[in-house]
Amino acid sequence: MCRTVNGPAPREHGRPTGTPGGRRSGRFAAPAAVRGDRTARPRDADAVNVQDPAHPRPATHVPARPPTVGVEEEYFLVHPATRRMEPAGAEVVARAGAVLGDLVTGEFTQYQIEGRTPVCATSGELRAELTRVRAATVAAARDAGLRLCASGTPAVGGGVPDDIGDHPRYRAGADQYRALLDDFAISAFHAHVHLPDREVAVLVTNHLRPWLPLLVAMSANSPFHQGRDTGYASWRAVMRSGFPCLGPPPYAASPAEHQRIAEEMAASEAMLEPDMPFWDVRLNPRLPTLEIRTMDVLPDIDDTVALTALIRALVVTAEAKVLRDGDPGPRTGGELLRAAYWRAARDGWSGAGVDALSGRILPAPVQAERLVAYVRPALEEYGDLEEVAAFLRRLTERGCGARLQRAAAAMGAGPGAAVDEVIAATAAGRWALPR
Repeated sequence: MCRTVNGPAPREHGRPTGTPGGRRSGRFAAPAAVRGDRTARPRDADAVNVQDPAHPRPATHVPARPPTVGVEEEYFLVHPATRRMEPAGAEVVARAGAVLGDLVTGEFTQYQIEGRTPVCATSGELRAELTRVRAATVAAARDAGLRLCASGTPAVGGGVPDDIGDHPRYRAGADQYRALLDDFAISAFHAHVHLPDREVAVLVTNHLRPWLPLLVAMSANSPFHQGRDTGYASWRAVMRSGFPCLGPPPYAASPAEHQRIAEEMAASEAMLEPDMPFWDVRLNPRLPTLEIRTMDVLPDIDDTVALTALIRALVVTAEAKVLRDGDPGPRTGGELLRAAYWRAARDGWSGAGVDALSGRILPAPVQAERLVAYVRPALEEYGDLEEVAAFLRRLTERGCGARLQRAAAAMGAGPGAAVDEVIAATAAGRWALPR
């Protein structure tokens, strides 16, 4: 897991030159909710009014010092000629570890590795660390004759149980979930936000639950699986939905209730360990962090940085509501939340989806405006508003990763061409496809 966020921020690694997240310019004018004008409001008063009862008022006071963050990225190891995954995780980890130490590790399958950042205080620092980790892991894969591929699912080929990573928990999962794991090779990015108070963290989780489907839509980067177009933007999210222990966390009014639910699930064998849940938001069992696990891994480092900044702002805003108002969070129904997950996985950024707070069908960009309006004070306080605005412009101009993978497949030789494009984007840290 990410070696993240306990106490003061570490050394400053420096901010790369250029404006945060803004290396691309385009035709899109940012919605009022994400422009620099502090008096601006979202453009559709009915659709994006943050005083809508279904959408609580943002916190006006947030901590002046941002909580530290960290990121984990999972990558596939792919042969450049066949575009199929290769079970070389141990070799690549050993090569990369000579440079990164424990910032690189194995993953659930031998077809994958995981890169981790150290503790980061700012978006600029996170970008620098992600760039460093990505460069070292890309080089290690190349030295092994392979390529790193930051896609949520393998576009060509698939995993088999014999290639599960050498870890007791992975083996126990194979015994427990059986054929569900036959092709369960998926790659995500996880964001950690420092939040050491476990009682507050449980209530903050309640506040995050309704926004999780939007994070699926914004990060969707897995349209292909084993050589075919699934018709979904995030097939990874669909694959995860088949497991009783994955997906949105339960609503819990206290840490005791949260623990009771986990223990009951573990007793039913739906979950391996009550102290090691794999819900999409979890109190990390080893670190003083809230860990958000909803997103497909992304090739574009700026996209990862911006989503992490948005998630941090959401956590801080929710924490302020818990501490200031004693608000335990909305009781979003599990059925509606699952429907919202499914719709987001199918359509990604380009479609409409279920707004889990109101039940209304809204375009993903409108939902994003609502979210940014809600967390804007935190984004402004921490200097991340333009980072997120630039990300939304990129999504509007070129779509999410699923759209770019499909564009590459259409211009080339199907899913194999999509793999080539993702490999190139992973190494460069940015998408290269023309808009």
